[in-house]
This record gives sequence, C-alpha cells and structure tokens, in this order.
Amino acid sequence: MTDSRLDTLRNWLTGLEASWQLDMSTLAPASADASFRRYFRIHSKNPDFGSLIVMDAPPQYEPLDAFLKVDLLLERAGLYVPKIYEKNIAAGFLLLGDLGNQTYLAALNSESADGLYQDAIDALVKMQLASKSNVLPNYDQALLQRELNLFPEWYLGKHLHLPLTAAQDLQIQNTFSLIIENNLAQAKVYVHRDFHSRNLMVTEKNNPGVIDFQDAVYGPITYDAASLWRDAYIAWPEERVIDWVIKYWEEGRKVGLAMPNDFGQFYRDFEWMGLQRYLKVLGIFARLFYRDGKETYLKDIPLVLEYAIATANRYIELKPLARILESTRRDPDA
Repeated sequence: MTDSRLDTLRNWLTGLEASWQLDMSTLAPASADASFRRYFRIHSKNPDFGSLIVMDAPPQYEPLDAFLKVDLLLERAGLYVPKIYEKNIAAGFLLLGDLGNQTYLAALNSESADGLYQDAIDALVKMQLASKSNVLPNYDQALLQRELNLFPEWYLGKHLHLPLTAAQDLQIQNTFSLIIENNLAQAKVYVHRDFHSRNLMVTEKNNPGVIDFQDAVYGPITYDAASLWRDAYIAWPEERVIDWVIKYWEEGRKVGLAMPNDFGQFYRDFEWMGLQRYLKVLGIFARLFYRDGKETYLKDIPLVLEYAIATANRYIELKPLARILESTRRDPDA
C-alpha cells in the first residue's frame, strides 16, 4: 500500500492516533466496492471499539455529502448503520464504527435464510416508514431511463457487440416505457438502492448492519425487495422468494405502508421493478469491466441474465424483450 492518497490518509490517522488509541501498524484493507471508494480496518487499544473502519472516498469522484446525510437519516429511522466518529470532508476521509466482517452473503444458507431475511424485512420496513418526500433525490423517469439505457449501450453494444435491428431497438424502447410506467405508478418510499447480501452485515445487535447506502433515493416501494431477493450474488428457489415477499408485504401493510391489497398486484410490481434493476445491472457489470477494469463482476452476469429472462417470459407485454435476452444467452461470451 504505497499510493499517495494512502500516505495522506495515514497522516490524517496519525493526528487521531492518541484520541482514538489507534494502532497504526494494523491498518489494512477491509473491502473495496464498485465505485472509487475503498475501506480499511484499523484496531484501537480502546476496548470500547476494538476496531474501526476508515473510508477513503476521493472527493472529485465520491463526495461525502450523501453518505453523511443518509447515514443520519437511517440511524434516526432505527437502522444499524456505521457511526461517524471523525470526518475530513475536504480530503474525503471518514473514521467509522465497525459493523464486523460477516456479510449476509457469507452467512446465508438454507437453514439461516428465514431468520436473516426476517431481520432484513424489519429493517426495510423501518426505513420505509420513515420516508418523506423532498428529502432524498427522486427516482424519477429520467433516472430510471438512464439506468435502463446502460443495457443496450454497455451489455449489448460493448460487451456482446450485438447490433440491434431497427425493429429490435423499437421493441426495447417500447418495453422500457412499459417498465418505467409500472415503476412510477408504485408508492414511493426511501430506497437504499443496493439492499442485498453484500451490503447487509450480520451483527449481534439490531441485525442487520446496513452499509453502502449513499446512493439512496425516494422511489418505488418494491425496489429494495427486488434487490434483496433477486440478488445478483445468491439465488433462491422461486417458492421461497414468494414466501419472503409475502411476509414483507404482510408486515408492510400491517404498519400502514402503501402496498396494494392484492398480493398478485404487489408481486407483479416486484417483478417489473426487478426487471428494471436486472437490465441496469447487466449494463453496470459490463461497464465496470470495460471502463473501470473490474473483471470480477463478469462472473455474476449469467445469474442476472437468467432473472431477466424468467421475468420477461412471464408477461406477454415483455415477450419481445425475452426473445432478445435469450439470444444473448446463446452468445459464448454472455
């Protein structure tokens, strides 16, 4: 670890060494994510902390304003998020509480899933109950459209070099319009936007710990549920997914969230919102490789593609998209 930002980070931490009883020799990478952010873990000689997390977010790429705002918002809603102990906004550094190193992805299995997902439902409902308009950016038509456009640009075009006929291009755009129409018709709540197994931490108290929330918006109520149970990194049998979505729907209705009285309508919304996310994610995973040099996400494309194909095949209006998606599955590079 010898880059210039790391030297600046070390200097900042040295200034905090005495007050937080930091053991500078223990500074080590904790994780990285799909953005320019990276995280380090450092141990403290103060037994009240044990270890702390250091966020490095280059301000020209990842300004801290949104993270600071959403962290406070979620904490007030009752979610377990990292406490912010020190900040250097100009440099892009934060000293945070450590929620541990066991992700949901590492802990989920057939036996643990019901309990872990019930905790996730409770956290999700808490967040959504706290929702107010004009606090977070709107997940509006323009943003939904920009995200969908990543699919033809980066997945079909850059990754597969798949030229679309004029008819196929029109089919895709018409399908995008139908998807967005459904998404915008849903009740609006706070949306984490990446509420899945890599961003939920297994914690002893107030499980789960919630991280990576800085892109939160105000948008469709089913979005985070689709992130959670149609996860790009772990798949479940359809009957279990339906069961968990029913539990979420029942809990949400019980506390007054604006969910349809008919579960069939809610599940349809869940599926159509999920499709918007799958198409976006296919584009993002391709972009992470070709633009940012992050190859690891390519291996996750097949599962996301299968989600998209299965969903599109269940609705007559989405059949043209299903045919296009199926043609990419036959490509050896897909």
